[in-house]
Amino acid sequence: MRRRAAFTLVELLVVVVIIGILAALAIPKFQNTKGKANAAALRTDLRNLATAEESYFYSNNHYTAALDSMNFRGSPGVVITIPEASPQGWSATVTHPQAWPLRCSLFIAGAAPIAPATSEGLITCK
Repeated sequence: MRRRAAFTLVELLVVVVIIGILAALAIPKFQNTKGKANAAALRTDLRNLATAEESYFYSNNHYTAALDSMNFRGSPGVVITIPEASPQGWSATVTHPQAWPLRCSLFIAGAAPIAPATSEGLITCK
């Protein structure tokens, strides 16, 4: 009689357990990386918004709260709120549902500070 070479049930179970352990270690690391990417998107969108607002101010002599008038589009999923935009200054807050409770804000010139920002022109996240 000839024996067939094959994996035993125990060997297959050991491989499945090892793969499960590796996946359990890798998934939290991946989720942390996604969170950092979303946080970076918030900061980047605020920097780009500041550039768009200053360009709009240069052309129109006042700031605007209308993103469409500046031809500005944020990153996917990022929610941009501009509570104040006047000839004297502007402020904005950005959030992302997958980066919650992280919130970044910025205020420029004569605009009232908006939490968590406390210094003019400095992007602050909390």
